Amino acid sequence: MLKQFIHKSFSILMALLVLISTVSFTVEKHYCGDVLVDVSLFTEVQKCGMEALEMEMAAITKMSCCKDTVDIVQGQDELSFKTFNDLDFNQQIFLVSFSYSYLNLFEGLPEQVIPHRDYSPPNLIRDIQVLDQVFII
Repeated sequence: MLKQFIHKSFSILMALLVLISTVSFTVEKHYCGDVLVDVSLFTEVQKCGMEALEMEMAAITKMSCCKDTVDIVQGQDELSFKTFNDLDFNQQIFLVSFSYSYLNLFEGLPEQVIPHRDYSPPNLIRDIQVLDQVFII
């Protein structure tokens, strides 16, 4: 039961690791001057409303106070599959010896033998401790 639970949870963990490593996303940020106005992951950022003024001022100053930055978090594009034959000889020997020694750690113990299981204690006729006046204090 515990082995199945560990196996399933490890499988789910590995699947999530592959999913997270292959996901790509972009982070868009809108700055007005040096102040961060909006950050967006899945939609476009909301502008601060200065675009109309910037168009008029662009002809005069040729400089804009607002800027947009886009940070791209690139995921892994290709997953590589390796087989046992792709490893060099020393890696193969290490892998086989490690797995052999690890699996032999969990050999089952033989059933424990209890020699007095079928032994019944003798019937007491008198209480020997009271008869000999020996008391445990």
